Amino acid sequence: MKQGLIAVPVMAAALIAAGAVQAQQQPQTEGNWLVRARAIYIMPQGSSDPGLVPQDAVTLNNVVAPEVDISYFFTKNIAAELIATYPQQHNVNLAGTGNIGTVKHLPPTLLLQYHFLPEGQFRPYLGAGFNYTKFSDVSLNAAGVGPLFLDSSSTGGALQAGMDIKISGNMYFNVDVKKIWIGTDVKTAAGVKVTHLNLNPWVPGVGLGWRF
Repeated sequence: MKQGLIAVPVMAAALIAAGAVQAQQQPQTEGNWLVRARAIYIMPQGSSDPGLVPQDAVTLNNVVAPEVDISYFFTKNIAAELIATYPQQHNVNLAGTGNIGTVKHLPPTLLLQYHFLPEGQFRPYLGAGFNYTKFSDVSLNAAGVGPLFLDSSSTGGALQAGMDIKISGNMYFNVDVKKIWIGTDVKTAAGVKVTHLNLNPWVPGVGLGWRF
């Protein structure tokens, strides 16, 4: 976890440095589209319902990942944002047993945002929307139980708060945090439910955006 926390500010520093170089270019007229590239830190809450295992016995590790999002502004204040990354792998731990394997999830998220100061240098915003998560490459095996399986997908809500800080022209530095609700049943090979796992990650991130 410490390595992840260190990696985020390091990646942020690299993004800021890149922005400083680009800031020397001529300002461009703002358009309806805003594209951002972020470094994010996915922090699953890892709560699980009591079942064949005790409550909160299943947890997942934190992951540093890249993220790309595309926003379209319908008005100066209102925008829609689509967020995407590639499938992220998490280690899965069972209390009293330790690591029981890995799983990947791909969580594209669509949000509707309100931008409070659309023409200021500091442009805070709030967003709300929904998430669709696809689980893949499930490789889980618990001692005494055998292979474990997850639902193929999950849907849930998402909330967001962030700020775009204008650097120069059409370039922005972005800070952002999201709360995403993701859940899935954990089952044995015979289809017996072991527990319901709630990932529900917090996802802070930093990056650069370009408006065109």
